[in-house]
Amino acid sequence: MPATPTSAHSFVLTGAHVMPVPGAAAPADLAVVGGRLAAGPAGGDVVRADGAYAVPLLVDSAVAQLPPDERGAFDLVPGNPATFAVVRRPVSAAQVRTMLVVDPTDLVAVYVHGHLEASDGQPVRPAGQDVADPTVAATWVGTWHDAGRGLQQHLRPDGRYSETRGGRVDAFTGRYWVHRDRITYLDDSGFWAFGQLVGEVLHHAGFVMTR
Repeated sequence: MPATPTSAHSFVLTGAHVMPVPGAAAPADLAVVGGRLAAGPAGGDVVRADGAYAVPLLVDSAVAQLPPDERGAFDLVPGNPATFAVVRRPVSAAQVRTMLVVDPTDLVAVYVHGHLEASDGQPVRPAGQDVADPTVAATWVGTWHDAGRGLQQHLRPDGRYSETRGGRVDAFTGRYWVHRDRITYLDDSGFWAFGQLVGEVLHHAGFVMTR
């Protein structure tokens, strides 16, 4: 697969089965201009994803937190942010809505607002680089709690995370990257996962966390 663009300039993803909303996927192109999906040709690079599946990155709990007229903000339709994963295997609507977990061998790419976060199962920049910016660190670094489910997620300033679940320390550990309102995790046990910050609430895999 040709090199993927690393910034939010114009490009078109072609050859994939696109799932605009959780449900059925069909062959289509995704045109990206300035970090958003466009209705027409984007120009710029052509990124081939033959036979892969492009799916929106969303979590039902994050969608439910939004006003009703904004709950389509994460669908893969023109005008919305170009935030999606490209996966080599079919993905169900339930996985998209609740907990999208992807093996590195299955991950083609992750884009957040048109910005490349991962390519061919690997991160594209060192962990910790994002939160070296004090403003970004102030938004993300710290311990996030879902008290009702016994979860503490510790986002460290070096780009590492650990989770305490039900009192079990380091139940999951790994690296994380952030861009805009999104967080992308690569767990040490070998999977990619995703989350979203809405206001001051972090949504990930059904957990609803605050600091």
